[in-house]
Amino acid sequence: MSPASPGPDARRFVDALLDPGSWQPWDGAPADLAEVAGEYAAALARARQATGLDEAVLTGEGRVTGHRVAVAAGEFGFLGGSIGVATAERLLAAVERATRERLPFLAAPASGGTRMQEGTLAFLQMVKITDALTAHRAAGLPYLVYLRHPTTGGVLASWGSLGQVTLAQPGALIGFLGPRVYEALRGAPFPAGVQRAEHLHEHGLVDAVVPVEKLAPLVARVLDIVAAPRPTDPPAPAPPHADVSEVPAWESIRRSRRPDRPGVRDLLREAGTEAGTEVVRLHGSQEGEADAGLVLALARFGAASCVVVGQDRTTQSGDRGLGRGALRVARRGMRLARELRLPLLTVIDTPGADLSRAAEEEGIASAIAHTMRDLVTLDAPTVAVLLGQGAGGGALALLPADRVLCAQHAWLSPLPPEGASAIVHGTVQHAPQVAAAQGVRSIDLLRYGVVDRIVAELPDAADEPDAFARRLGQAIADELTRAVTADPADRGAARRARYRDLGRDMLRAPG
Repeated sequence: MSPASPGPDARRFVDALLDPGSWQPWDGAPADLAEVAGEYAAALARARQATGLDEAVLTGEGRVTGHRVAVAAGEFGFLGGSIGVATAERLLAAVERATRERLPFLAAPASGGTRMQEGTLAFLQMVKITDALTAHRAAGLPYLVYLRHPTTGGVLASWGSLGQVTLAQPGALIGFLGPRVYEALRGAPFPAGVQRAEHLHEHGLVDAVVPVEKLAPLVARVLDIVAAPRPTDPPAPAPPHADVSEVPAWESIRRSRRPDRPGVRDLLREAGTEAGTEVVRLHGSQEGEADAGLVLALARFGAASCVVVGQDRTTQSGDRGLGRGALRVARRGMRLARELRLPLLTVIDTPGADLSRAAEEEGIASAIAHTMRDLVTLDAPTVAVLLGQGAGGGALALLPADRVLCAQHAWLSPLPPEGASAIVHGTVQHAPQVAAAQGVRSIDLLRYGVVDRIVAELPDAADEPDAFARRLGQAIADELTRAVTADPADRGAARRARYRDLGRDMLRAPG
């Protein structure tokens, strides 16, 4: 892919993003370093004359489709958008003001990195910017990043990579080491196409590649979800389940494996329709991993916004189960829920975790353990949905929640029934009998206290996909509202007690 064109300068970018007439600059005159060499002083003067700006970033506030937002836009025409001490002070002041005024912050860097003329002092400025943005996120405020062409070096390795949602300009050069520096050091050009926005999206480092003219609607959709008022009144009490017929465990398992059974993507489509706004899909772990088996999104069910972490069984198989990358994407979703102070919705539908040699070498068991630990201790309301197949550790990792919904023909088992049969009987032929004995069905899980509510299938979700998705979506909206309006002081203790008490009523007293 050919490199992107430079794109709009900082001022034109701000004009393209914000509602007309809403821009309010925050910048005062920058303070120059006390000691500036003659050539550097001349370079600063030329940059100011050429760009009409006094530094390499422009900060202020405006509105995006009515949402008040703080903005910092880099100006590559000003000494390559490089960040010096004065530039960093401007960024720091903007982030801290946005935090005080409880504004979402959108950064749009276009930079070659830190300013070489200021050396190590400029390089170290990335620490204080990172610290300020960490405090902004810790205050429950959104931080969005739009990586423009080019973004490299220390800027990418600090505030350019800290967005809760990260977007990028099509074709933008985005990389840790600038290609000119690489070629000078290594004597050969950097491999073509690696440091491009689209390539980084494929590897889970960028959520979406979006042209500038389509950025504002996407930012507005994110803010529509994360900045929406939280429900304050709990819903009316719901029955634990509808009138569901007694179906053998093996029949439910068979139905859960139908290829036309609605999955998490169908559920999100229905959520978007019901909420009157689009669901915002995110992509990847932000740590170099993407896995189609795990869907990450911001969504709204009824009046309740949430972060969605959902397993997509259509991308999994016996040869390629849920992998470590998918679980790291799930853990990103948990961090988002905690930082944005939104409830987390997990959707379980998996034939099992990846059982390959690569998965063992990459630590699939450790990934399951850490995901489950993060979920059971998460300081955010949680709702889990058993949507279909619930096999093994891949299912267990996303289960522990404040409230658990279960589709009528969903199930939960330590292994697929065929695997359990092989352990018990040495053959897969007894899978139906083993499934019945293990109590994997929704009605069994309700009786054990594993799930709180069953959502009926009439008689099979695959035969009524739209109606089932609407019915499940309404149940999710109720449970999210119930979780959000519950006393947060009791939430963590109640969640731990729920799982500590499971099975105790089946124990026989000694003697």
